[in-house]
Amino acid sequence: MPDPVPPLTALDNHQYLNSQPIVNSNFLSGAPPLDSTENMVVTSLYTDAFAPGVAALGHTLSKVNSSAGRLMLYLPDKVSSHALCIASSSGFVPYPVKRIPPPYEGVHPHFLDQYSKLTVWALDGLGVESVVYLDADTLVRRNFDELFRMPFNFGAVPDVYVDDPGFTLGFNAGMLFVRPSSAVFDEMMSQIGTAQYKAQDAEQSFLNHYYGADAVRLPYAYNANLAIKRRKPELWTDLKRSARIVHYTLVKPFLQGDYETVDLDELDRNVVRQYGAWGGIFKEELDDWAEAWRETRQTYDAEIANCQKIYYH
Repeated sequence: MPDPVPPLTALDNHQYLNSQPIVNSNFLSGAPPLDSTENMVVTSLYTDAFAPGVAALGHTLSKVNSSAGRLMLYLPDKVSSHALCIASSSGFVPYPVKRIPPPYEGVHPHFLDQYSKLTVWALDGLGVESVVYLDADTLVRRNFDELFRMPFNFGAVPDVYVDDPGFTLGFNAGMLFVRPSSAVFDEMMSQIGTAQYKAQDAEQSFLNHYYGADAVRLPYAYNANLAIKRRKPELWTDLKRSARIVHYTLVKPFLQGDYETVDLDELDRNVVRQYGAWGGIFKEELDDWAEAWRETRQTYDAEIANCQKIYYH
């Protein structure tokens, strides 16, 4: 019987009804191997504080046998050699890029370098044909090679807010599927300072306006935003069955204070200190990240030890 007072969306009234997998198994079984020079997982490093996040992300990509290449955009003037070493220890290849400054005032302080992400569209100059971009505050839980075989030019996952507007049509820019095009990049550069959009949200707001109705909305499994757990815990419980990528939006296990760097040897304790955040609802996800970090340190012990020599030299 229909609810006499319907919720805001079907997602706010989530029920476990659909048992069909997201991806058709026949499609996966017949797919040829990816060319790792043409298909890339790309991340970014704009500050030293996110280096452990990139390292853990790289490790989780290896765990799920991702067959794509890996590239890390970084700002040479803002990232130390030590942080660059840590971030690249698990497989990401560093690629220096020029900072793209915000065209407007009013950008959130944490997003001042985020326009540099648009450089992803210029990677066709390296022969890259498809990109899955992941922010450094993500972890990979399952293989997502199927994304590289989509025929579309751009895809992303709808954003989620704890309070209103809740589940939205606008997408989150922490995970993007992109077919690079220098022509598109040049067009973006000519428009970021003239288009009308909310300056506070930086490149995410611009991209939502640039692609608008043309963006392919992907399932939440490809950007399992922690805000979903806060907004609708029942949906999160079901989402964990298929989540490919978890996005640590509301808690950052590797940061302290106002996006301050945490010493590598303090990361486990830093995670514990965050257990109480948001009423303690993210303890499981924090522990997941801590486990991924411990595995990263163990697996890439020699590489990280060499990085520490740079730090203490």
